Amino acid sequence: MLRRRHVNIKTMKELDAFPKVPEPYVNKTAVGGTFSIFTFCIIAYLIIAETNYFLDSRLQFKFEPDTDYDAKLKINIDITVAMPCGRIGADILDSTNQNLVGYDTLEEEDTWWELSLEQRSHFEALKHMNSYLREEYHAIHELLWKSNQITLHSEMPKRTREPSYVPDACRIHGSINANKVAGNFHITAGKSLPLPRDHIHISAFMTNRDYNFTHRINKFSFGGPSPGIVHPLEGDEKIADNNMMLYQYFVEIVPTDIRTLLSTFKTYQYSVKDHQRPIDHLKGSHGIPGIFFKYDMSALKIRITQERDTITQFLVKLCATVGGIFVTSGLIKSIIQNFWYIICCKFFRHEPDVNNQRKSVCLIARNYESPRTINLLQVSAPDNIDIMLKPQKDNYIN
Repeated sequence: MLRRRHVNIKTMKELDAFPKVPEPYVNKTAVGGTFSIFTFCIIAYLIIAETNYFLDSRLQFKFEPDTDYDAKLKINIDITVAMPCGRIGADILDSTNQNLVGYDTLEEEDTWWELSLEQRSHFEALKHMNSYLREEYHAIHELLWKSNQITLHSEMPKRTREPSYVPDACRIHGSINANKVAGNFHITAGKSLPLPRDHIHISAFMTNRDYNFTHRINKFSFGGPSPGIVHPLEGDEKIADNNMMLYQYFVEIVPTDIRTLLSTFKTYQYSVKDHQRPIDHLKGSHGIPGIFFKYDMSALKIRITQERDTITQFLVKLCATVGGIFVTSGLIKSIIQNFWYIICCKFFRHEPDVNNQRKSVCLIARNYESPRTINLLQVSAPDNIDIMLKPQKDNYIN
């Protein structure tokens, strides 16, 4: 049978697993108090820093083989060319010799090359921001990934007033779902005419003076918008100093899988190299004038994972930090105190003053009262001793 045990509350209150030194035996010093204050401040700072580090997250970058071969590659384009839309054509041809113009159509819009004040301010801000991000990306890439904000993703503002002359430029914009293979997106003179295994651009009735491939790239990206992605081509503007110019952009695309604490999505990063040269057949510089984006897919992809310590790891680190600082400060305090005592005893020791010692001895002797003792061997007997004997009466009981 189980018995009910009565717990004494007083015993529980007096129970202390960490007994403390009684107050009379504690030696309080200025060095110890100073170290206690510094230790408390350091522990408080480290607790705050460790808490902020726990609440913050870290990004883990890992390379993996890309095995998603059947996926589609979404290409987002917004380019303005300083030629009327009737004189140029834009299409894309991948390494499988498949022309994608018939599947997805890019919109062509007649516009003016010169921008309005609002449009110019927007484009200059885009150009400046992308230039800064390209230069400082390795220093702020974690901030960009964790911010969950799309870097300056906005459309070109509309014109409030249209110029009085005829549009002299063409804006080509839209999205194309291409195969996930190497390809070539290009803008050149003449409209595209598809063939069974290729295509041609018909540019009849055009002279060399009609060519002007000065262009402005407002948007050029792959996949959907995502935070932390920097698009090197956006904000680029090339002014042709020759009518017959060939602009080439060599783009290397890297698939990127992003897994944050709240969401998971796929996107693409890319790096680019550009090259330009004039076309002059008389000087041996052959080619077709136009704007060519030659892209290729990387065999590896980047997996970005946002990680954070568990609550158990946080508590263990916190206890280890506080305990380590407490023990270390006590050790340093003991070393400094012992060193200070040695210095004081060796260099600041005073010679004893004899006069002061004598005065103190006299004062002690004067104030000291010896206890009164009796020596039985030296006690003198009195001269006269009166001894009276009183007879005792016997009381008889009859």
